Amino acid sequence: MSDDYFGLQHFISDSPWDAQELMDHVSLEVSSNMPNQKLIGLHIDESGNRKKGKHSIGVAPQYCGNVGKIDNSQVAVFAALSQGDFASIIDSKLYLPKSWTDNKARLDKAKVPQEKRAFKTKQELALDIINHQISLGTKFDYIGGDAYYGADQKLTDAIDQMAIAFLMDVRENQHIFLEKPEIQVPKRKSNRGRKPSKLKADKTSISVSEYQKTLTQDDFQELKVRNTAKGKLKCLYHFATVYIWDGESHHASKRLLVIRKSIKKRKVEISYALGNVDLVQYTPEAIAYMQAQRFFIEHTFKEAKSVLGMHQFQTRKWLAWYHQIALNMLLLLFIFREKLLNFKNFPLLSAWDIRQLMQVLIICEMNDPDKILELILKRHLIRQKDINRYYSNN
Repeated sequence: MSDDYFGLQHFISDSPWDAQELMDHVSLEVSSNMPNQKLIGLHIDESGNRKKGKHSIGVAPQYCGNVGKIDNSQVAVFAALSQGDFASIIDSKLYLPKSWTDNKARLDKAKVPQEKRAFKTKQELALDIINHQISLGTKFDYIGGDAYYGADQKLTDAIDQMAIAFLMDVRENQHIFLEKPEIQVPKRKSNRGRKPSKLKADKTSISVSEYQKTLTQDDFQELKVRNTAKGKLKCLYHFATVYIWDGESHHASKRLLVIRKSIKKRKVEISYALGNVDLVQYTPEAIAYMQAQRFFIEHTFKEAKSVLGMHQFQTRKWLAWYHQIALNMLLLLFIFREKLLNFKNFPLLSAWDIRQLMQVLIICEMNDPDKILELILKRHLIRQKDINRYYSNN
């Protein structure tokens, strides 16, 4: 093998450069360059990659969203900044299951730093990321997240106490109270039996899907949500003030329930979100915009995996994992800035387009990149015709 190979291996696996410092640089660059015509969101999400064996850092049988089931995988919590059509990943924390944090020999072999060995839930990692981004001075107007984080009352209460707006997805079985319940330990009714010790709510909860079934068409309003490849996405929205309780906290928390109905391939898809936003401070359109921004975060993950190969890590040690994640974020920053710089002339520019151009300019050393540019422009014209056709039919 060449010296270049071993040099690159050392750079990724053992070189002592600070991955968090590079991620912080990326975060501040994305934050300072993000357009501010619309609300900027800090979105929390997780991503898992299937892995064989048991030696790669953090690998264990656990739920992996990419395959939709429990599988041998690595899972990490990520943060991304998003505003309209622009989004980029800016921070990440690797999740270590208890099968790792309870095994000193395993941690030693993967060279996990002593200060990183305590078990933390994914929600605790998410809160660490949020606090870190605040300390950096990263600019954002609200926090978004998927259902795993949106359903966690302790996490969302902590965000609420920071006086930061949030709107996060929840699943259809999320329970809500339509009136504020009192949470307390019931009084003992007689001297028989054990003394009550568990907290209970004095009102009955209902799932968001059950609540949705009680609504009529008149309870929804149509709003324009976001841009798509075929024009503006229009959806039906319903807003309601509700309360949630996790069965452990000593209080119920007030939330705004957002229900969205969208039609895809003649099927009605319903999604739910909960937040501390309200219709006094924000318009219905602004709240709908916040709820729809997760599309761009998921699209950024797809680009990172399909274009940059973020899911193809072959590293085993803690440091190597963070090095590769940080370098991927640096590449995403480059793509983010190219999209931003060229948006006026090439609004449909994709990560794949940029990769093709870089391959031509750097790898192939082609003197005439206009040929590949022509192919990209042809793809853009086809997409633009689809958009125009959509608008002419609506």
